[in-house]
Amino acid sequence: MRFIDSHTHLDFDDFKTDRKHVIQRAADIGVSDIIVSATTAERWPLIHNTCNSLGSICHAAYGLHPMFMQSHILNSSGRTIQSDLDKLDTWLTDNKAIAVGEIGLDFFIEEADELHRIAQEQLFISQCEIAQTHKLPVIIHARKSLDIILKHLRRFPTLRGCIHSFSGSEQQAKQLIDLGFYLSFGGPVTYSRATRLHKLIKTIPLNALLIETDSPDQPDDEHHSQRNEPAYIVNVARKIAAIKQVEIELVAEETTKNAIKIYSL
Repeated sequence: MRFIDSHTHLDFDDFKTDRKHVIQRAADIGVSDIIVSATTAERWPLIHNTCNSLGSICHAAYGLHPMFMQSHILNSSGRTIQSDLDKLDTWLTDNKAIAVGEIGLDFFIEEADELHRIAQEQLFISQCEIAQTHKLPVIIHARKSLDIILKHLRRFPTLRGCIHSFSGSEQQAKQLIDLGFYLSFGGPVTYSRATRLHKLIKTIPLNALLIETDSPDQPDDEHHSQRNEPAYIVNVARKIAAIKQVEIELVAEETTKNAIKIYSL
């Protein structure tokens, strides 16, 4: 079986001491490709170096994450959101990327008052414009904000991508799929208490699904409270197979096919 981990943060310090071993464990269980998504502009060079040093298995996505607004507004280099956006445009011209991400909206965090939300939306729209210019898909983070995400995505009819760690409604899922977006699921689906997610996954066709670990975050139930890593993707695939009452080989095949298509792997 071949698996593609469609969302990780392997650049994080959690993997500083054993990143190569983490990659090898993933390769050993059949992970052929791992997507490494960015959070802030300051981390883009580290992601670039991480992907280059680990061979063809890792692929970089560059973007500005909505949970790190303070870093985008005034970071250690004294840059502003606009200068980070300008840098993203230039960075994507000069460096290989398979997507613009992780971008999106997070209205769940404590800081998300009205002004914070407006700034997030402006940043999200600008990054969608940049992705469209560079003809790249987007990797979207959405918490308590899917209806607003949908509203903005309708302004970009040619834009494609995925909603990572999807947790919306069946209606929102259908609307996103109709727009040409994939829905990605990770460790949370493996928990017995995640009954709403289980019901949702039953309704989503395999040709619209991606799987992920979001390493080092969101571990599956077997690795609760531990550091997550790409080798655990098999547990996500196994649970989705059980929910949909199909063989795990079919889940691996279809989600791999979907990732190859959306990210041109």
